[in-house]
Amino acid sequence: MTKTRFLALVTALVLLLTIPVTAFAQNAKPHVFVGTATLDGAAAAEGTVVTAWVDGAEAATGTVDADGSYVLLLEDAVGHAGKTVAFQIGGVDADQTAAWEDGGGTELDLTASSAGGGDDTAAAAPAAAEPAPTARPGLPGSKGKQGITGATGAIGAAGLDGLDGLDGLDGFDGRDGGTGPSGGTGPGGATGAAGSAGAPGADGTSGSSVLGIIAIILAAVAIVGAGGAYMMGRRT
Repeated sequence: MTKTRFLALVTALVLLLTIPVTAFAQNAKPHVFVGTATLDGAAAAEGTVVTAWVDGAEAATGTVDADGSYVLLLEDAVGHAGKTVAFQIGGVDADQTAAWEDGGGTELDLTASSAGGGDDTAAAAPAAAEPAPTARPGLPGSKGKQGITGATGAIGAAGLDGLDGLDGLDGFDGRDGGTGPSGGTGPGGATGAAGSAGAPGADGTSGSSVLGIIAIILAAVAIVGAGGAYMMGRRT
């Protein structure tokens, strides 16, 4: 027996001895189991759950220490006289069993193989000779790793054409634009064609011959007067 397991067994027995005698008169003394836990040929990992079962019901639970050892304390008010105790390591049935003893202390090394298909539920507890009471549910299993993302699926068929939308409302008339600037004066047009000759004028009235003679005389006087004035101007 290793030093750790020896100390565990001694500690459990000391606890038993410290229980008042009056309590023993009314209740059965617990049975202590200590030892190592081996799973699939190797020491069970620290923290692995170890359980004891009686009549298909979980009677005690503990965990594996860093050195691969365990301690189980089977307590019951009336005890398990004449009953067989079975064990599980991490939910896998152990190969060993033991008889329950009032106030007993047993060193028992447990071994189990997961290839046997055990699980951590009461339904997988070892078979018992007597009808089993209602079993308590086992501890929840650890969460599995996230699975690998699956391949992208094929493109689905095209959906149906949507309904035509309603016609929009007519917009409001815009405001009139401002008057633009006047354009420049265009080039002059070509000269128009000559008009047709007018109608001949009416014949004038016959002039008086006397007036014609007077006009000739006055013209001659004017010429003479102008010539005289010219000459006078040169002399001066």
